[in-house]
Amino acid sequence: MYASNIKGRIADVIIWVFVLAFALSCLIPLVNLVAISFSDNAAASANLVSIFPVNPTFSSYEKLLSDSQFWRSFMISVERVVLGLLVNMVLMILTAYPLSKSSRVFTGQKVYMNLVIFAMLFSGGLIPTFMVVKELNLLDSIWSLILPGAVPIGNVILLMNAFRAVPKSLEEAANIDGASQWRILGTIYLPIVLPTLATVTLFTIVGHWNDYFGALVYINKTANYPLQTYIQQLSVEVQNITDPEKLLELAKVSNKTLNAAKIVVSTLPLLLIYPFMQKYFVSGIVVGSVKE
Repeated sequence: MYASNIKGRIADVIIWVFVLAFALSCLIPLVNLVAISFSDNAAASANLVSIFPVNPTFSSYEKLLSDSQFWRSFMISVERVVLGLLVNMVLMILTAYPLSKSSRVFTGQKVYMNLVIFAMLFSGGLIPTFMVVKELNLLDSIWSLILPGAVPIGNVILLMNAFRAVPKSLEEAANIDGASQWRILGTIYLPIVLPTLATVTLFTIVGHWNDYFGALVYINKTANYPLQTYIQQLSVEVQNITDPEKLLELAKVSNKTLNAAKIVVSTLPLLLIYPFMQKYFVSGIVVGSVKE
């Protein structure tokens, strides 16, 4: 018995050491990135920064946040996330719910399901999609960033499997009471699959917030860039600056420290949102990934 307890404790120690090492391997690069963003140009360029800032300065953040276009792009990203989340969630729910029914209940379910799988495996391609967006006169609008990806098939499948996991007896009881399909969806299915809804909500928010390539394709005016696209093309330029004070201040900034500040600023909103949805994340993935 004593030997068994010793072996169990050794195993626990090994597991915790492994978990701690894995956590540190994820955390230390992030801490280093934050330290670089607060360090001056010379220290960052000489790779002297570890987990603490060297010659601390806020110059990179001042340059990033003092630009009026930064705040305009930030609000465009917020608008995109809000509108994109509403469009995605409505269309995903309305697509996943009927597909979760059997072919006996929903005539043609297999045909539509095959079309969904085909669309997931084979996209129309970048050029045809651009031509469609252009013909619809959506270029340089927020909708050009939302509508091409309005129905994420992977999230639809997660929701569909979550709907299928709901006991059929609940729907049968609601049908006996005379409830419509809209009422059944709103009062029975959606509350039960809340963890999966929270999971696909997180996926949608992260997808819209982090995307920068879409704006490079569909947005021609820099003033209409969302935040991620704007900070991708932002760099330190000193050629046209003659003010000695500004030159001295920008001497503390390099593209390396500015890029670190970009990543910190653009990641911060997601870090604030994630803790509120973390409790739903694992259960939502498990429920939505199991087909019964």
